[in-house]
Amino acid sequence: MSNETQTASLSGADDTTEDYIGPDKSLLIVDDDGPFLRRLARAMETRGFVVDTAETVSEGIAKSKIMPPKYAVVDLRLTDGNGLEVIEAIRQNRDDTQIVVLTGYGNIATAVTAVKLGALDYLAKPADADDVFNALTQRAGEKKELPENPMSADRVRWEHIQRVYEMCERNVSETARRLNMHRRTLQRILAKRAPK
Repeated sequence: MSNETQTASLSGADDTTEDYIGPDKSLLIVDDDGPFLRRLARAMETRGFVVDTAETVSEGIAKSKIMPPKYAVVDLRLTDGNGLEVIEAIRQNRDDTQIVVLTGYGNIATAVTAVKLGALDYLAKPADADDVFNALTQRAGEKKELPENPMSADRVRWEHIQRVYEMCERNVSETARRLNMHRRTLQRILAKRAPK
């Protein structure tokens, strides 16, 4: 691709994304998975965002205080804490930030908490750049398309068990009691990977 063609395609991308993104293109991505973070940052830059990244809760909070972004993508589980802290910090500094949370553990309960704190949406990792872009640029009241491959019944059951487990502060006995399930059965389920 020649330099002129490359420049033309980039400026064309900026013209078309202006409608979706708006004049403030600042995007903060907070994720402790370095390769995923760099890939997503590059992909979002090609879609017209001005990207800043952070790999820890403390770095994400610091960056959101210095320059609160218009857009944010925040992983919920980070090495030094919970992404919810970053969301709270962003909200304290800017109330119009459009936030999408990522969860690699299928933890819908925490993702729902994030939405209550002001996140637009949550996506299960590994989310692709198109999903992230569509979630970030979703308009208020806009209906999301039905996913091509919705969750299986086994996955929905697993998610429900995880939600109750989190609500019980990871107490196996209390979770088993609330789910009317034998403790050993619950332990076996919790020890397995999430079903597809």
